Amino acid sequence: MRKTVAVLIAPLALLVAACGSSSSSTTSSTASKAPVVLSTRDIPGLGAVLVNGAGRTLYTFAPDKDKSVTCIGGCASAWPPLTTSSTATPATSGQVNAALVASDPDPDGGRVITYAGWPLYLYVADSAAGTVHGQSIKSAGGLWYAIAPSGKVITKRPKATSSTTTGSGGSGY
Repeated sequence: MRKTVAVLIAPLALLVAACGSSSSSTTSSTASKAPVVLSTRDIPGLGAVLVNGAGRTLYTFAPDKDKSVTCIGGCASAWPPLTTSSTATPATSGQVNAALVASDPDPDGGRVITYAGWPLYLYVADSAAGTVHGQSIKSAGGLWYAIAPSGKVITKRPKATSSTTTGSGGSGY
């Protein structure tokens, strides 16, 4: 009887191990193909602003007013663009107007998500959802601002609270 149980358990253990291995590789490949998500969040003093799927504020860069990406190289290290593959369509939720979402070529490669024609960027100092450390910061080439779901650039400074703080100016990168 013990020999029969051992004979049955060994192949079953191999089958379970093989399934577990296959399952984890499927999960990781699916995760890498997750779509970019644009949503909104209310920020005290600013109102509704665009955020990414993790709730981090999305910014515009004033020199991009001609609807092209100008933050490249060292600038993009501090202000990484919100990128996608050429075939991916960002998912939208909240007050985001899907008709205003598109993408433009990124001079550093790939594509940058745009909203109302503005390329969108994150700010590395915004490590938590709801922070706006980059609002009204001046960098070497211009000012950074959050964007409203209407597509209008928000140029005012937010009210400082314990969970929402702003940058203090400076170089920006």
